[in-house]
Formats: sequence, C-alpha cells, structure tokens
Amino acid sequence: MALASLAVLLTLAGYAALCGMQPFAPCRKCSGTGIRQTRRKVTVCRRCHGRRYRLRIGRRLLNTGRDIHRAGTRRPHRHNSDEEFTPWP
Repeated sequence: MALASLAVLLTLAGYAALCGMQPFAPCRKCSGTGIRQTRRKVTVCRRCHGRRYRLRIGRRLLNTGRDIHRAGTRRPHRHNSDEEFTPWP
C-alpha cells in the first residue's frame, strides 16, 4: 500500500516537473504538423490553430491555480489622482 502511494506521488511529481520545464506538447489531433487533411482539402488544425503545439493539461491546471491565488490575495487599487498617494498601513 505504501509502495503504491509512493509510486503515485513520484509520478505526479514527475509530471509536475515536466509541465514546469516543457509546458507545451505536440498537438495530438494533427500530430504536430498544424495541418489537417480531409479527403478533398487541407485545412489548418482547429485544436492548435496551426501552431503545432498545445498547452499540457497539468500546466493549464497550474496556471489556473496561480491565477485564482493571485486574484484572492491581490490588494485593491486605491490610488486616486486627485488625492495624495499614501502607502498601505
């Protein structure tokens, strides 16, 4: 039981490190070419918009968590141009 949980934690830690070092991966829909070929025409991939890379799911989760944290801890802007600026107490 402890060995299985350790393996899961190591896997998650490895994936988090991968998302930190390489946030983008080749698009799975177009195989990283940026082009989709149908029977009669060639179009730009709708998933990656022709950029050939997509943002990893883990990196998307990290970005969302960081944005939520920043939004919850940010001080409101209180600077008014008519008044003299006073720093936070």
